[in-house]
Amino acid sequence: MDLIVQSPFTEIAALLVMAAAIGFLGIILRQPLIVSFIAVGLIAGPSVLDMVHSDEQISLLSELGIAVLLFLVGIKLDVKLIRSLGAVSLLTGLGQVAFTSIFGFLIGLALGLGAVTSLYVAVALTFSSTIIIVKLLSDKREIDSLHGQIALGFLIVQDLVVVLAMIVLSAIGIGSAEDGHGGGSVTTVLLSGVAMVALVVLFVRYVANPLTERLARAPELLVIFAIAMAAMFAAIGDIVGLGKEVGGLLAGVALASTPYRETIAARLAPLRDFLLLFFFIALGSALDLSLLGSHVTGAIVFSIFVLIGNPLIVLAIMGAMGYRKRTGFLAGLTVAQISEFSLIFVAMGVSLGHVQEDALGLVTMVGLVTIAASTYMITYSHQLYALFERFLGVFERRGTPREPSEAGAHRDDGPKVIIFGLGRFGTAIGMRLHKRGIKVLGVDFNPLAVRRWRELGLETEFGDATDPEFIAELPLPRAEWIVSTVPIHPTGLSHEDTRTTLIQLTRSSGFRGRIAVASHHPRDTEELFGSGADLVLEPFQDAADRAVDLLCGAAEEERTEIPAIDTEEHQAS
Repeated sequence: MDLIVQSPFTEIAALLVMAAAIGFLGIILRQPLIVSFIAVGLIAGPSVLDMVHSDEQISLLSELGIAVLLFLVGIKLDVKLIRSLGAVSLLTGLGQVAFTSIFGFLIGLALGLGAVTSLYVAVALTFSSTIIIVKLLSDKREIDSLHGQIALGFLIVQDLVVVLAMIVLSAIGIGSAEDGHGGGSVTTVLLSGVAMVALVVLFVRYVANPLTERLARAPELLVIFAIAMAAMFAAIGDIVGLGKEVGGLLAGVALASTPYRETIAARLAPLRDFLLLFFFIALGSALDLSLLGSHVTGAIVFSIFVLIGNPLIVLAIMGAMGYRKRTGFLAGLTVAQISEFSLIFVAMGVSLGHVQEDALGLVTMVGLVTIAASTYMITYSHQLYALFERFLGVFERRGTPREPSEAGAHRDDGPKVIIFGLGRFGTAIGMRLHKRGIKVLGVDFNPLAVRRWRELGLETEFGDATDPEFIAELPLPRAEWIVSTVPIHPTGLSHEDTRTTLIQLTRSSGFRGRIAVASHHPRDTEELFGSGADLVLEPFQDAADRAVDLLCGAAEEERTEIPAIDTEEHQAS
């Protein structure tokens, strides 16, 4: 046992094994990993097994995980996307934040919490988990539905509120730490924040696109660069007083407008999940179960408030704006939980001395209850709507003026054909489809090919056809065809057929259309059909067949116009 205690590597290995086992149990129970990870921390902590002793190592991994998490939030905050937010996303997001903050604060005071603690808890309850919601909606293939799109919109609004809250919290924390000299310190923090934002703007304007295009030629280097950006900005933010969280988020914003942001996000998602494991382990191991027990009543009250109050306010706002009760109900269920940001936010307050450890325990209990419950609520959302439909008429305006146009807009936006591989063959197919008025999306892992397609005026994404996270982000439900013209280059001892992998990933991500793949070897045809391909294209054979058809057609045409030559006479001559 002493060996386990004295060896950080052995300790972390044991934690990983425990996380895998409990995570597997959580999957069986259809729970998100955040619940399983916090449970790992509780079990490994002093209240149960008392096996967490490598505090410095786990804390370092935890801080890096938070930086990467906020980096990935920032990389989704594209300025163009923020500008395109509709009124429903803005009003619903701000309305839900205001409602939860005000009534959460009043509930905290009624439960006997101090004013500052009540404020922290109330703000923490406003954040919903983008990661969990996107995962659940993607699993249900509702990410491109009307309520899914609206939910994503107000999640972005919540992310912006997170940014402002953390910046304000960091400034207040620095000010209060200076014992009466906070004015100058707050000014310094604000000036540092302005300088970092200006640096991000200059980077986006002059450096981001050309630099990432060069780095994308070596995808591994692009990922290393992204991690370096997250860590560097987090360190700078920590030095100037903004905090690692704000620094990491600004690093993501710096790369949000590049064509490679989806690939960066997809490649870093597994690293984020791995590192956040240690944040939740550190959080769970620091919690005293007896301390949690003292807040059972408060946790129950706040959990009911989040599970019922948040969906109702979203339903009311969307109903007032002219959406159907069904759309409002399904969108409202997505905010019936708090997120990992809620725990990070309160943890910042604890580190700044604004609130006590028991506040973090309270919010953690609320997180465990609401995340677990809302997972089932979103999973069985349609059954719940059928159960409560007769009570929801008050939330629907007559005529629902916003619904038809919005629904129509979301139905026709997506590409009909997605082409993987933008070489000569893929480009030729894409151009011909485009000329026929068919909307096409091209995907390639070569930045030069992506640039050529954009110069031709075609829509394209930079990404890896074998990356599950990237494939899941594509607009697959609206597409009718997927075409793979990716060349196969056997290398090394193991040979992975990209075409087979792409077929498996797209089907598992919910694609129900038809799949065509290119093959340069006739012996691969049967195998590709067996893997699920609906059509196998053989460029050389198809071109030869077309050439023969043209030649024969031309010959037949020639025979009708020119008198036939007598065969025997022709041979004699």
